[in-house]
Amino acid sequence: MDNVMAQLESLEVRYEEIQEMMADPEVIADTKRYMEITKEEADMREVVQKFRKFKADKEEIAGNKEIIADGSDPELVEMAKMENSELEDEISQLEDEIKILMLPKDPNDDKDIIMEIRGAAGGDEASLFAGDLLRMYEKYAENQGWNVSIVDSEQTEVGGYKRVAIMITGNKVYSKLKYENGAHRVQRIPVTESAGRVHTSTATVAVMPEYEQVDIDLDPKEIRVDVYRSSGAGGQHINKTSSAVRMTHLPTGIVVAMQDQRSQQQNRAKAMEILKSRVYDYYESQNRDKYDAKRKNAVGTGDRSERIRTYNYPQNRVTDHRISLTLNKLDRIMNGELDEVIDALTVYYQTKQLEELAENA
Repeated sequence: MDNVMAQLESLEVRYEEIQEMMADPEVIADTKRYMEITKEEADMREVVQKFRKFKADKEEIAGNKEIIADGSDPELVEMAKMENSELEDEISQLEDEIKILMLPKDPNDDKDIIMEIRGAAGGDEASLFAGDLLRMYEKYAENQGWNVSIVDSEQTEVGGYKRVAIMITGNKVYSKLKYENGAHRVQRIPVTESAGRVHTSTATVAVMPEYEQVDIDLDPKEIRVDVYRSSGAGGQHINKTSSAVRMTHLPTGIVVAMQDQRSQQQNRAKAMEILKSRVYDYYESQNRDKYDAKRKNAVGTGDRSERIRTYNYPQNRVTDHRISLTLNKLDRIMNGELDEVIDALTVYYQTKQLEELAENA
């Protein structure tokens, strides 16, 4: 904790500097600079407040110990002892909270995301489940005050999705949804099942942070753009113009197809956003083997035996296998009430981080 305390002292000094800068007329006049400063202040505020409370509690304990050592007033001594007992509990809690707040931040946590959901093992039922997952995330996003837009989709004749890509924008979207990567398994009686048997199907979810233009610049000469007619489920034409766009990044072979927007220009813009995210991920991984391994690790193959979470409809049960969490409230979770699951996953991975830091200390 000594190293953390030294970092906190430096952080508090920086926080005070920022507060002075926020009152500087020159900084206020520079809108971009002022926004950067206010964001830095907001990111530091909670940990600085807890550190100040921690120090205040320490000082109060020291003062109470002097009263106890003096011993001249038995009533005051008893009060000081009771107060110190409460303060020590509070300090212990503050220490745990501060450790969490001081963990290395994922640089992508503040970013918006592109989420891809694909029906995997299970045919039509898998595509229907992909649609159910889409609605679950849309409702969760709505509860969080985020915005959701479908940027690409391929529907099936039964009303599900072979694949669907959505963009979710808002406050710290990636930090909340990054643990949704993987294979999601459903156990239920399909609407097409006449004998009433429970089937097992899967859909995969991939979550990628959205990268702004400043993060990566793609050479237009390295992108092949093909245009074609948009088509709906079963090959039915949506329109008679070539508004759909397929972009291929030649150095990596990454392909993005977009047809859900109303015009070719809009499809081009959305395709470029997704292409940049995928190419950025590729170069972050340094080579194709690492990229493929990372993506397979994220979404799996979609095989029924692979799963991060199981949705059991007959028993109204959801189980997250990574943390052995079981909740008998599937109906509420599918209605977007994911907070309990996401909070538990966040605590689990934060605890793992703390354990790793302790081992390496």
